[in-house]
Amino acid sequence: MGLTWEITRWVLLAVIVINELAAIFTVFREKRDIAATWAWLLVLTLIPVIGFIIYAFLGRKPTHNRLNRIKSQTRLKLKEAVERQRRQFRNLPKPKYSVTQIYRRTIMLFQSIDESFLSRHNRVAVFTDGQRLFKQLFDDIAAAKESIHIEFYTIYNDQIGNQLRTLLEQKAAEGVEVRVLYDSWGSMGVKPSFYDNLRDLGGYATPFLMTRSNFFDFRINYRDHRKIVVVDGKIGYVGGFNVGDQYLGRVAKFGPWRDTHLRVVGGAIFGMQRQFIADWNASVKKPESRIEHYHPYFPEIEVQGGTTAMQTVASGPEGELEKIKMGYLRLINAAQDHIWIQTPYLIPDDSILDALRVAAHSGIDVRIMIPCKPDHPFVYRATQYYAQSLAAQGVTIYTYQKGFLHSKTITIDGRMASVGSANLDFRSFKLNFEINAFIYDFKLTDQLEQIFVNDIRDCRVMTAERFAQQSRWLKFKQYFSRLLSPIL
Repeated sequence: MGLTWEITRWVLLAVIVINELAAIFTVFREKRDIAATWAWLLVLTLIPVIGFIIYAFLGRKPTHNRLNRIKSQTRLKLKEAVERQRRQFRNLPKPKYSVTQIYRRTIMLFQSIDESFLSRHNRVAVFTDGQRLFKQLFDDIAAAKESIHIEFYTIYNDQIGNQLRTLLEQKAAEGVEVRVLYDSWGSMGVKPSFYDNLRDLGGYATPFLMTRSNFFDFRINYRDHRKIVVVDGKIGYVGGFNVGDQYLGRVAKFGPWRDTHLRVVGGAIFGMQRQFIADWNASVKKPESRIEHYHPYFPEIEVQGGTTAMQTVASGPEGELEKIKMGYLRLINAAQDHIWIQTPYLIPDDSILDALRVAAHSGIDVRIMIPCKPDHPFVYRATQYYAQSLAAQGVTIYTYQKGFLHSKTITIDGRMASVGSANLDFRSFKLNFEINAFIYDFKLTDQLEQIFVNDIRDCRVMTAERFAQQSRWLKFKQYFSRLLSPIL
């Protein structure tokens, strides 16, 4: 008995030592920020063996080959199209006020880090309801004459997903160029054969970055979280909605779905189109499937009554700069009166957290609206932790009670705003491929702020006192989830 125990003890010790050495090697062999490094060491150390299984799903980065494909396409300047667009904007009449002067530093930031040019005269419609959004989107697709480019994190094989596929098949049969780019993990359960009939009719469909099988390529991180639709190079969509019945409030678990999406007519579509082409060319395997000639996708656009100035900004793990996060920081630091934020996931890094604290302590009205229910348990507990922390610093925290809040919007002083796919969390900043519209328009920003005010009616204010009344067990789950924030 004594000998058996001694052998068992030495075996367990050997397993622990090997696990620790393997954990250190695994985490430090890839370049990542210090917070993520320590978080992964915690997981691999505290959960031997199983921690490595978790790492296989959540920790591995895309292969260098895949990242290089994205980088090479991102470096694609599409110079001729850019120059055509710039000449067009120079010939348009100047607005009564100079947006370049009012928002100069923010515009310059995005021109520097993302080569994103300012488009002045856009006509923008805001959608907060899935029924209205998809009706308008389907109407635009039905009217397409030349091309339909679609990129979503999620396209489910459900009622709305099948309606979209059927419509795309009809347009492909009419001779319209149809290209669909989807994330294989976000569209879990949808097999490549889902698009076979579309392909037979002359359309194209491919998963982002060739992730053809989640069984053999089971990285949960580094997903294509972008939502882009461009029709005929003239109408664009960007925002938070995916394609699925839950986004129309048809899933009881979530109830009514509250999101924000934009329909854009104007030069800002150029940024969406350019990003789609880059993502498409990086994802398709056959060279003949790539988009080589760009002129047809950037037609001259005449906009009647367009008054919104915009830049579209994309970010992803292929580059060192966290571009959308830098944009969020720029907006927060530029605020003079108020900062209103809607986000389903509030897991900010230290830079965003400090910026919000500084703003709140400077007398700026900082309000953040989050869901009242989780769609990912650990993520929601971490969100609650940071909400509690910010509430203690003078930030007003609202929990949306009517359904699930999935909107990703920021408005600043009634002057500037951002709407897109990026949440206020580590995943959107560092791990996922995202795209946002940054808006310089008093009228449209005021509309977004009025939507925020209307949403407050369906919210509960979570004060520091209310957070203090939560159970110790709930607080423990929040604190533990916060330790995993860099990898959630």
